[in-house]
Amino acid sequence: MRSIQIQESFGLQQLKFNDCSEKPIHDDEIEVSMHAASLNYRDLLMVKGLYDPKQPLPLVPCSDGAGVVTATGKDVCDVAVGDFVTTVFAPYWQSGTPTTTQMRGTMGGPIHGALTQRFVAKSSHVMKAPKHLNAVEASTLPCAAVTAWNALVEVAKIKAGDKVLIQGTGGVALFALQFSKICGAETVVLSSSDEKLQKVKEMGASHTINYRTTPKWSRAVRDCVGQVDIVIELGGAKTLEQSLKVCRPGATIAVIGILSGIKNEINLLPIIMNKINMSGILVGSRSCFESMNKAIAHHKLQPVIDKTFAFSETIQAFEYMESAAHFGKICIDLQK
Repeated sequence: MRSIQIQESFGLQQLKFNDCSEKPIHDDEIEVSMHAASLNYRDLLMVKGLYDPKQPLPLVPCSDGAGVVTATGKDVCDVAVGDFVTTVFAPYWQSGTPTTTQMRGTMGGPIHGALTQRFVAKSSHVMKAPKHLNAVEASTLPCAAVTAWNALVEVAKIKAGDKVLIQGTGGVALFALQFSKICGAETVVLSSSDEKLQKVKEMGASHTINYRTTPKWSRAVRDCVGQVDIVIELGGAKTLEQSLKVCRPGATIAVIGILSGIKNEINLLPIIMNKINMSGILVGSRSCFESMNKAIAHHKLQPVIDKTFAFSETIQAFEYMESAAHFGKICIDLQK
């Protein structure tokens, strides 16, 4: 069995195959035969040394994966051999507000991640997956899906009839669209690609706006739906000003992405005068993940997959993510 590691230094070309350790598991550990992994933008930044330049190497990257439990230690009672599971992004964050220590223990850095055919860890590092999904589909859930669910359900308390602005068509955005739809919300999706906007229309988006051809998109949002209740803020510093312009008093802005940068001059007055709730979202707890999986199973929700690469094509998968040409999740079949 093999894994992929970032070895002597950062960079896509530093991703090298390595034989997995065959050492026995401890009494409180499990062994998982990993079948698939999926990529997040964080994984790309980690590999390139832009997420945490001080991250010790070697490191097995990628937070998200799925597989089947093949062995359990004698003290493990919450999972069994044969269980279909996914990884958990922040395995020490059980519920509520995390501590600093809990948030520092995350998969794919500093904890070895999912780009491995043999995964050994404590049982808290995995979660039983919805049974209607295959391994590739389930591998998309731990980061992007939990982030969207946490933002909409746990933080913004979405309800039927709410108006939700979603920026982009990446993994978090598409899960946010799917979750908004099953909650009965009206959605506005922004993208620079008419082709991608057509695809989100087919997924059930209520309204779409091309922000490249409509740079003052906040006006277009207000023309579509008036003021919004929730903003899935994925653009970052340069989109936040327009996001504030479309919010009703008491609206929630879930700050998730930084694609347009991390610094910009912001007028704080609208936040104060309109009592805007701004919340930073970094994935979610195990309890959040469990709740989300129940909803996914109940609605038989299907993650949107753009392309699945073979394990031997891992570098190409990261290069494809870097191109930003994808619509939906980029996955890796660890058995090919």
